[in-house]
Amino acid sequence: MSKANNIFLVGPMGAGKTSVGRQLAKTLAREFLDSDKEIESRTGVDIPTIFDIEGEAGFRKREQQMLDELTQREDIVLATGGGAILSKENREWLQQRGTVIYLGASVDQLYKRTRRDRNRPLLQTENPRQRIADLLAMRDPLYRETADITLDTDGHNVRWVVEQILAHLPG
Repeated sequence: MSKANNIFLVGPMGAGKTSVGRQLAKTLAREFLDSDKEIESRTGVDIPTIFDIEGEAGFRKREQQMLDELTQREDIVLATGGGAILSKENREWLQQRGTVIYLGASVDQLYKRTRRDRNRPLLQTENPRQRIADLLAMRDPLYRETADITLDTDGHNVRWVVEQILAHLPG
């Protein structure tokens, strides 16, 4: 399997992985997949329900199985969940099986993009902005360690981000 054939988008919730991934896949004429949507499709329930029933640990186990399967496909653009990089195995599969692009954004931007979204169980807290800041502080080093390319999406539209990715892709 050629690493260059797959593009994996990592980053925090609200960074634009799904929106950018869809447009990037269309531009490159590749299949677009979203690991969270694949999990929902196969289980028949949404992510918050999985969190309610199985907890975060149960969800992460499902996520790991899904990432192992999806990253073995070819010619795909894959948007991963924000916590996908927490698992060492996930990080290794992403690095070995494709080009990893970290879409970053500021805490303010992430909060603005996610504040009304009830489909994000980790943000159903008293202070979702602080939760985003805490998650980003913990995960940012893992995103950076895993990524081949890092882009800041703050203040940029999907088209600009896609153009930047295309300009940075190898070969």
